[in-house]
Amino acid sequence: MKLAFAFCVLMANLLPGQKIIWKEGQKLIWDNFKSPVNRKENPDVIAYTHCGWEYSVVKSSNPKSPVTIEMKTTFNEDKSWKDVKRINDYILLHEQKHFDIAELFVRKFRKAFAENITNSGDYDKKFKNIYNRIASEYQKFQISYDRDTRHGMNKEKQAEYNAAIAEELDNLKSYQAP
Repeated sequence: MKLAFAFCVLMANLLPGQKIIWKEGQKLIWDNFKSPVNRKENPDVIAYTHCGWEYSVVKSSNPKSPVTIEMKTTFNEDKSWKDVKRINDYILLHEQKHFDIAELFVRKFRKAFAENITNSGDYDKKFKNIYNRIASEYQKFQISYDRDTRHGMNKEKQAEYNAAIAEELDNLKSYQAP
């Protein structure tokens, strides 16, 4: 008997709303940031990008049966906000990189799954550990990115991250969604 599991993960609870799926060459625009909520506790924060991923799993109770894991990178418009008085193209690029980082880590998930999970038994034994490890790395990377760039205010560090993110995405291009 085949069982299908659908899981949604976005580093925060995802409520129904407009989502954008990451695609090569498609860039965010300020109109995508639709939340009226604007948390300005930190004066360096001009916008917030709510992004992450969704995944679905199709597996069997037979441990030798194949398993299918699909992941996609998502941006939630209804939870992403901007300070309309302070936005500019440079800040939009910083926010785009948050979305690109989510795609980078989805590619890392796909790579780890491809290398370690070939059947339902592998899924049962390995998925949770792989998922937790990469999700933790993702959270740490996003925090470091904002800290190191001072939310995009440090232009030198921002340029370093822009190059590193682009390079890593390219290195994992074979794990991009079809």
